[in-house]
Amino acid sequence: MERKKLSKKQAYVVIGVVIAIVAVVAIYLNSSGGVGKADIKFDNVAVSGAYLSQMHDIASNMTLANNIGLGVTSGYPFPSGSNVSLTNNGLPVVLYIGADYCPFCAITRWGLVLALMRFGNFTELHYMTSSATDYEPNTATFTFYNSSYSSNLIDFQEVETLTNTYKPLQNMTNEQSLIFSKFNGNNTAVPANERDAIPFIDFGNSTIQIGAETSPTIINPYNWNQILAYLKSDPSSTVSQAIIGEANVFTAQICNINGGKPASVCNQKFVGTINRAVG
Repeated sequence: MERKKLSKKQAYVVIGVVIAIVAVVAIYLNSSGGVGKADIKFDNVAVSGAYLSQMHDIASNMTLANNIGLGVTSGYPFPSGSNVSLTNNGLPVVLYIGADYCPFCAITRWGLVLALMRFGNFTELHYMTSSATDYEPNTATFTFYNSSYSSNLIDFQEVETLTNTYKPLQNMTNEQSLIFSKFNGNNTAVPANERDAIPFIDFGNSTIQIGAETSPTIINPYNWNQILAYLKSDPSSTVSQAIIGEANVFTAQICNINGGKPASVCNQKFVGTINRAVG
């Protein structure tokens, strides 16, 4: 695997065919515990219902979302140029492709989880840390591998290609691989040194995100509880400005592909502002 940082958005490059799905045995522990930098002993541990509930409360706080707006995000997803919508069973698809080792995926997942909670529910999610040997090691995040998400407004598809020790984890389907190649690896609208990068998010073939909007440096010093505390109580913190700013950008993309539902989210000021900027 070759990895490189991008000039505009930080990301990693995925090369080669990822084979096999690695079985992960999760141990269930309390969501509290541990202070300071994230502890790898929590890798693949299930996030408690209480923690998910607090995340959902943050996601649902539209006053907070409007006050932060873009926060410290560095840009927007870009239009795909496609005339063919990506749907599954009549629902628009949000396709995420990343890897557990990737620190830029780590920061991106925080915002994506909050955004997705505005349209549905996670009943299962697991803690994860980014690679211990890479840039911003052991960044606290989640993994979408073995997650459980339900929504009657969108279809969320996720692929975590490698573990945080660079072992094969999940394969893309043929359709997902074609999408990744078309809008990422073979996309001449993307600078050559930014292609084949993760994280990659396709919002219904309408807009595409390649790389991260914010840096993992922002959250790397903290564990999950400390990050949650910032989100709950300090909207002026860089942590909140980064994660909720990301969530708002992703939310606007989803509202743009699902008919603007729910109105309680999609009619918010920040959504219109962001979608007008993306064009």
